[in-house]
Amino acid sequence: MESDSDELDRRLVHALQIDGRAPFSTIAEVLGVSDRTIARRYARLRSTGAVRVLGGIDPTAWGGMLWFLRVRCAPTASVPVAEALARRPDTSWVSLSSGGTEITCVVRAESEADSEELLLAKLPRTPRVEGVTAHSVMHAFYGGPDNLIGKLGSLDEEAIERLRPSPMSNRPGPVRIDDGDRRLIATLASDGRTRFEQLAAVTGWSATTVRRRMTELRERGVLYLDLDVDWRMFDMGSRTLLWLSVAPAHLAEVGQALAEHPEIAFAAATTGPTNLYASVVCANQRELYRYLTTRVAALPAVAHVETAPVIRTVKQAGQYRSGALPD
Repeated sequence: MESDSDELDRRLVHALQIDGRAPFSTIAEVLGVSDRTIARRYARLRSTGAVRVLGGIDPTAWGGMLWFLRVRCAPTASVPVAEALARRPDTSWVSLSSGGTEITCVVRAESEADSEELLLAKLPRTPRVEGVTAHSVMHAFYGGPDNLIGKLGSLDEEAIERLRPSPMSNRPGPVRIDDGDRRLIATLASDGRTRFEQLAAVTGWSATTVRRRMTELRERGVLYLDLDVDWRMFDMGSRTLLWLSVAPAHLAEVGQALAEHPEIAFAAATTGPTNLYASVVCANQRELYRYLTTRVAALPAVAHVETAPVIRTVKQAGQYRSGALPD
C-alpha cells in the first residue's frame, strides 16, 4: 500500500517542477506541512539522486547547436567509449541502448565552427567506434523547461497557481555569453537552487547583478530550470528512444501531437536519416507496446519508427554517473 510519505515526495517534486527556486516556506505552505519537513525531504531526495533541480541551457538561443549523436561500437567497447563521452563538459546525456552496441548522447556546441570541430576532430577516434550518426535539433516540441513531471504531477490547479512564478518576459534576439555567464551556468547546472550569495562568489559579481543576469538569460531563452528525476518515484521505470521518419508536410503536426502524449519526456524535429526524435517513459515493456500500437500508430504520416530501449544511463542531465547501474 502506498505511503503518505511517498505521495508527499511526489507533490514536492511537482512543486519544484513549477518553480525550481521556490522557497521551501512557500512550498510548505501550499502542501500543508512545515518548512522543516520540506527542507528535510528535499535534502534526502537530492542526496539519494531521486531529484535534482538544475539549470538547463539552450545553446540555440545564442547561435549554438544541440546535437544527438548515435555512436555505434563493438559490444566490448561501448562502456569505455560512453564513459569517455560522459566526461566531456559539453555532453548532457549519455546512454547505452540497442543491446549495448549503441551510445546516444546529447552534445552542446556554441557555434557552427564548434560543431564542425566536434564532428570531425573531437569524437573518440578509435577502431572501437564503428560509426557515428549526427542529428542536430531544429525545433523542440517538448522538453527543456517543459518537464514530464508537469504531466504526471498530482497537485490541483489551485496549488499550481499558488506556486507558479510571475510571468517572465520573452526577449528573443542576439545574446553574448562571457566567462562570468559560463561560471554562472556551470554552477546552476550542478545545483539550480544555489543561493545568490554563492553565485556571486563564483562569478565575482554582486548578488544583485547575479539576480539580474539570471533573469536576462532566462528571458532570452538561454537558461531555464529543469528537474532530474528518478522516474521510479512515479512508477515509471522504462525509458525508450524513438527515431521516427515523418513526411515533411506533417512533421509539425506529428511533433505537436507527440508533445501532448503523457509518455513523452522530449520530442524534437532533427536533421539526419530520421527527422523526429522522442524520449518515452513508460512503466514497463507492456506499457511501451501499448503506447506504440495505439498512440504512435494513430499518428498521421509516420512512415517508420525505430525503438531503442535505454539499458544504462552513464550521464544524466549533465551529471556523470560513474559505475551507474542499469536503468
